[in-house]
Amino acid sequence: MSNNEAWIIDTCRTPRGIGKQGRGALAHLHPQHLSATVLKALEQRNGIDTSEVDDVIWGCSAQRGKQGACIGRMSLLAAGWNTAASGVTLDRFCGSGITSVNFAAASILSGMEDCVVAGGVEMMSFTATLEPSPIDSGNLALRELHPQPHQGVCADVIATLEGITRDDVDGLALESQRRAAAALEGGHFDKSLVPVLNEDGTMALDREEFPRPGTTREALADLPTVFSMFMDMPYDETGETFDSIVRRTYPDIDINHIHHAGNSSGVVDGSAAVLLASPDYARARGWKPRARVVAMANAAGSPELMLNEPAPAARKVLKKAGMNLSDVDLFEINEAFAVVAFKFMRDLGLDPAICNVNGGAIALGHPIAATGSILIGTVLDELERRDQATGLVTMCAAGGMAPAIIIERI
Repeated sequence: MSNNEAWIIDTCRTPRGIGKQGRGALAHLHPQHLSATVLKALEQRNGIDTSEVDDVIWGCSAQRGKQGACIGRMSLLAAGWNTAASGVTLDRFCGSGITSVNFAAASILSGMEDCVVAGGVEMMSFTATLEPSPIDSGNLALRELHPQPHQGVCADVIATLEGITRDDVDGLALESQRRAAAALEGGHFDKSLVPVLNEDGTMALDREEFPRPGTTREALADLPTVFSMFMDMPYDETGETFDSIVRRTYPDIDINHIHHAGNSSGVVDGSAAVLLASPDYARARGWKPRARVVAMANAAGSPELMLNEPAPAARKVLKKAGMNLSDVDLFEINEAFAVVAFKFMRDLGLDPAICNVNGGAIALGHPIAATGSILIGTVLDELERRDQATGLVTMCAAGGMAPAIIIERI
């Protein structure tokens, strides 16, 4: 095999805890502690000499308060790693966890680095305590160019423009719960999942906390839509409403609000990590690679709609790899909102049977900057379980972006 490859050696993640203060099993912990948990697990599972780690590339979207101050570097220190291991923190909103892995792979493929750990963390129980701010950070000049609503409002706007119905998205949400329940029952996540301990060594959480396996179509149908309630609320201190932001771009739209708590991604806490290495370094350490990174890509489009770029990202990364859709065995598309996954499969003509086969963020939760790294581990575990070869992972990100990655088992 060529040394000009980036190998995935191992992946691990925490279980996802409910992202609510006073309710979630992880909510009392520091975000650095959650990151340190997966970093320690990777070290112990693979015998990493942390003094030789070239970089820890960490995703975190809300880099404020406990999640600020370069949480990538602080987390590796909290994990007791050698101080020679460097760290950096990045933000591509929800796409951060794929982007951190892509950056790690790129640094190895360039020949500049040999051993890189990538991943991410988001403690949504903590970020919910922060003062909300609009995505444009109050830059009114930017708002004139690109009025960007809340992501959930965008999901309903897209559904309206695309003719996607409440029945469509509720059906996808129900299937997400069904698949997640089957995966949990079958132990499909066990290889990557590592328990989170409290500071005193007692167990904090060793299982997924968010899924609702008893969900029914009738229960979903009874849930009130969420983002319809946003429309008359102030967008920020300017006095504009979410409705007026949307109508800057779509003045005559009559939004069909179809998203609710049961067909949108779950608010959770979580962290994940991926160990990547060059072939020469891996061989010297006696590491057996699980997969190689085939191709990486980023796509971007309308920030006013925000959620539409996963399909373009998938097409772009396939083109870079010289592959067709039919060459991919399994797809993971983050279920930020049900309309995103529904439109992705419809636009690409994909068989739902090979997409999100173990459920998605609707059932399991979406710890923003950690999710992409989680999904890379999820698809790799499932490829191994099925003895298949190739997986593609992508997800929407705020601002109208989507990163993508293709991996192939070795």
